[in-house]
Amino acid sequence: MKSKRLSIVGKAASGSQIVGKISDGTSAVEQLMNEFEAHETHETVFLRRYKEMLETTHNPLVKFLIELIVTDEEKHHVVTHAMVSTLKGSLTWTQMQSAIEGVYSLGKEKDEILKVTEDFIRVEKEEIGEYRKLMRATKSYYQGVFTLFLAAMIHDSEKHVEILDFLRKKLKAA
Repeated sequence: MKSKRLSIVGKAASGSQIVGKISDGTSAVEQLMNEFEAHETHETVFLRRYKEMLETTHNPLVKFLIELIVTDEEKHHVVTHAMVSTLKGSLTWTQMQSAIEGVYSLGKEKDEILKVTEDFIRVEKEEIGEYRKLMRATKSYYQGVFTLFLAAMIHDSEKHVEILDFLRKKLKAA
């Protein structure tokens, strides 16, 4: 008997060979979980390679740059693991320890969290402006490495604003 393929609504992950199609026996959630697990495995390999590079290099700048990447990759691993745990919990109807849940049962702390979230958004946006000024002032310093660092910090702050804005919307809706 021929295996029939079904389409999943949504976009395929970059570089993925299998997202977008599932077999009759695999749910869309299981397929997504499998994709995340495969990505997690792939990132683990590269994280190990980055750490090997840290052990072999003696150049302080190279070491510092690779340490920044390792820190980010470790955060990515934690985030991916949380998403996998959440999907596994949904599939097995269990509460996984590192699963991500919505904004529920906040009680009195909701208003305080919302206020602090709005303060953080304001501060992050102010920092972006300051970083941009510093980028212009340090363009010619140390072969552009300060510009690289400040650009990365701007990117991080923009990401923080996006995360905080998401949280603010969820808090207001809760």
